[in-house]
Amino acid sequence: MDAQLVAVALRCLEAAHDGSMDFPAIIDTLMRAGFEGYEVNYRTGRQTVYLPDGDSAVLAIHPYAGPVQPDLRVGKLAELVRWAQSGDPSYSYAAFSEAAKQAGCAGYMVSFPGRRVLYYGRTGEVHTEFFP
Repeated sequence: MDAQLVAVALRCLEAAHDGSMDFPAIIDTLMRAGFEGYEVNYRTGRQTVYLPDGDSAVLAIHPYAGPVQPDLRVGKLAELVRWAQSGDPSYSYAAFSEAAKQAGCAGYMVSFPGRRVLYYGRTGEVHTEFFP
């Protein structure tokens, strides 16, 4: 993948952590750059960004405390997503990610054309959230 596209993806990853861009702005930036989606894997500590032609790049994510719990707690995960969407000044992506792992989320896949996020647990359970 071209270095300029990787730089866009890294900028969005950092913006999620420092709070300088919210989820809709990150999605818009990545889509305008030509990305099709991305996946965050809390077990490997990696985020993979994808282009429609199959090209991808793997980025290291910040470490988050604790292991992924064995059971996906969908109710808790949905509550965390609502918190992320609320505009609450106490929200941070790091706090969301740590709580998501405690709720059994092993990772998630964001699909721009599908306009959804698929959160998954260690045993393959899935929770779908649709973009507004």
